[in-house]
Amino acid sequence: MEPGSGWIPYCGPAPAPVDLLTRWNFDPVLLAAFGLAIMASLRLRSADGRSRSLSAILLLAFLFISPLCALTSALFSARTLHHLVLTSIAAPLLAMAFAERRAAGGVALWTCLHAAALWSWHIPGAYAAALSDHAVYWTMQGSLLLTALALWRGVMAAPLPLAVTALLATMLQMGLLGALLTFSSVAVYSPHFISSLAWGLTPLEDQQLAGLLMWVPGAGLYIAAVLFLLSRWFRQERDAAAAA
Repeated sequence: MEPGSGWIPYCGPAPAPVDLLTRWNFDPVLLAAFGLAIMASLRLRSADGRSRSLSAILLLAFLFISPLCALTSALFSARTLHHLVLTSIAAPLLAMAFAERRAAGGVALWTCLHAAALWSWHIPGAYAAALSDHAVYWTMQGSLLLTALALWRGVMAAPLPLAVTALLATMLQMGLLGALLTFSSVAVYSPHFISSLAWGLTPLEDQQLAGLLMWVPGAGLYIAAVLFLLSRWFRQERDAAAAA
């Protein structure tokens, strides 16, 4: 438990900078889950599917086992980075690894549900609950990952205009949330009121940095996805014209 607070984060108490590299998470249940996931990935028939699935699992292991997990107990900005990697890199890798499996519902539905999950967990009370109860913590992580996975699967299955619209809509709503955090004059995430100070950041500076991460690099990931879809469409059209 952090001194002077009631928070008991899943990743442990907030580390001081000097302690960070010693703070690995060797939760046996988590390690067993990753072991089973690796075995399942190795059984995939497609070589591309295996490589993408294993890449996603390695990213998830980095998020939840490495000292980054502990750093998210100290800094709201670290948790924002954690969630960006979870939803914008690991989720699309998993979607590509299991491309043949489609989520129920269309891409518009999952765009809305993912936005709802993202905004809901940034409500200060909900965020604080996730740092004081392990079940709520995993509900937060699971809802963000699963709605993002369904969104990316929907993007892969949708016609190009709808896929691009879904990605741009996700980028805009994430950017709006990031802008609100960046330009806020009040820190609202009480679990980090004390823990951010050891890292040379006031709670408000930590919150503003989180907003910038969500606003700029976060938007860049979705713009990159849009450009990838457009370049793939252009190549297909060019090849079709050449074959005609």
